[in-house]
Amino acid sequence: MSVESLQAADPVAYGQLVPVTVHFDDLDALGMLHNSRYPLLAERAWAEYWHGRGFRFDGDWAAAGDMCNVIKEMRVSYERPVTSPGRYAAHLWVERLGRTGLTYGFRLCSADGAVTFAQGHRVLVRVDAETLRPTPWSDRARAVATELLRPEPDAADVAADEASDADPGAAEAA
Repeated sequence: MSVESLQAADPVAYGQLVPVTVHFDDLDALGMLHNSRYPLLAERAWAEYWHGRGFRFDGDWAAAGDMCNVIKEMRVSYERPVTSPGRYAAHLWVERLGRTGLTYGFRLCSADGAVTFAQGHRVLVRVDAETLRPTPWSDRARAVATELLRPEPDAADVAADEASDADPGAAEAA
């Protein structure tokens, strides 16, 4: 399966929307997407994204290269429930690209990217398959990850956010 980008018709300013499907059996007894499925859908979207760019894991860790990585941290914030099966999207981006680490952001959202159901980030560390010690990302992986880097907010956006945090009425005035 290849990644079918929704980028052309989406409202996201950075990153990429990757289609995901919620199936009936992903819903819990209350008819909502089970909390464990949100990060699973994001992970599947990331796997499709990287696989579509030629990065694969075929069971041989020594040959896995950049796909030999471990999770250091994961955070998910659940914003609103998904209450029906169907087509959705995972909005994917890279927040930080270090020498051996990578922090990616994600949102599980409506297929058009307009409605957010959950969002979060995950920190990965590339490791050497033999020693399990951190090792640098390849130039090829760095190039792919750089394409998804989230732009730094400009000073005006930061100042407006800080003002609204200090005084909720200040954001309306700004």
